Amino acid sequence: MNRRHFLKHVMGTSALAIPGLEFLRTINANAQELRRQNKSVIIMWMGGGPATIDIWDLKPGASTGGEFRPIETSAPGVRISEHMPNTARQMDKLAIIRSLTTTEGDHMRGTQLMHTSYTPNPAIQFPSIGAVAAQQIPRLGGYREISLPNYITVGGGGATGPGFLGMVHAPFTIQNPGTPPQNIRPPQSVAANADEMTARIQRRRRLWNLEEDAFLTSRAPHLNESTRNRFADASKAHNDVYQRAFSLVASSEGQVFNLASESQNLMTEYGAAGTGANNFGRAAVMARRLVEAGVSAVEISLGGWDTHNQTFNAHRTTLQPNLDRAMGALVRDLNDRGLWRNTVLLWMGEFGRTPRINQNTGRDHWARNWSVVVGGGAIRGGQAYGTTNSDGTDVATNPVRVGDVFATVYRALGIDPGTQVRDAIGRPFAIAGGNGRPIEQLF
Repeated sequence: MNRRHFLKHVMGTSALAIPGLEFLRTINANAQELRRQNKSVIIMWMGGGPATIDIWDLKPGASTGGEFRPIETSAPGVRISEHMPNTARQMDKLAIIRSLTTTEGDHMRGTQLMHTSYTPNPAIQFPSIGAVAAQQIPRLGGYREISLPNYITVGGGGATGPGFLGMVHAPFTIQNPGTPPQNIRPPQSVAANADEMTARIQRRRRLWNLEEDAFLTSRAPHLNESTRNRFADASKAHNDVYQRAFSLVASSEGQVFNLASESQNLMTEYGAAGTGANNFGRAAVMARRLVEAGVSAVEISLGGWDTHNQTFNAHRTTLQPNLDRAMGALVRDLNDRGLWRNTVLLWMGEFGRTPRINQNTGRDHWARNWSVVVGGGAIRGGQAYGTTNSDGTDVATNPVRVGDVFATVYRALGIDPGTQVRDAIGRPFAIAGGNGRPIEQLF
């Protein structure tokens, strides 16, 4: 019985009309509650290596301090850059980790480290944090099955993929936020109306299933169906991806990629419309829509942070203003919609930049000490954890490793940081960098 048929029968009997409408309202309310119960992580990736000394951990008065002054925030005692006023108003919900220390000063290796919590190893393809979240979150209570991919990246960026978890956990990429992906809807020419369209899609799906079953049987005819599915892991992953694609095309969930229904005022607040509109603002709106729809992991990217030259001009005119509008609006919007308690935000890049200012008024690669920002879920916002020394050249208190950051994010999502995943030959790997430990003070 489809929805149209159901409504026709309910509305055709006056005695059932009011209970029927009440029933539909209950269904919608329950769906909204299920969406709120889904856990999600949003990764804000700053490609190029952001100079966190000019954003989150300013050193006014020091020779390394640069041109910006710190401003007060909604978190008492926590000050950030003057060019981040919108985010400053939301700092009571965020936590800055100022004492991160890493080992990779190369863009590619730093990207892999910060996405996987493991030092790059050419012999092992480690899964990214988004892929791990996409695998683990559906195993938590309250997860709602959806047609959308569980891991989506918006605007390119540094996502390193599913590694040994397999293609079923690979990120689905949206290059232009606000523009629906190609082939999300079937061509209108193939059917006269929506019902016929759905019927044709389902017929093609049944044909696909027959072909897949025949393929698996031919590969392992001596095994029964349940054993065969375990044997043919790659084929099963391939089938799972296509099944979800069929479901997405046949459902209304593809509308999540269309930003037309968002208000102009909200789009302007994000930096997605009006003066200074940019793709990062649109990506942030898309991230909120995706987690609201139940997507487990979303990564959005803002590039341009490789500021070896004229770093202060770039930060002042584009980088920090674009980041600030999107980040401040996203945190506020998620809170107002009741999504913040089940959504964890992680802001990071591949490394920081040197305290020393070079001869080109820029800052170079620096991994010894820098900052990342977390918030949402079980994390207690309104604080800065760890410190660097007076000129920002070293960690002063509470050094933090990448594995510790990952363990903190996983705990905030309700995932056991000690969980292990296995590669193709069965070797176990901890999801938080081997020996990562949650930062207890953030909970």
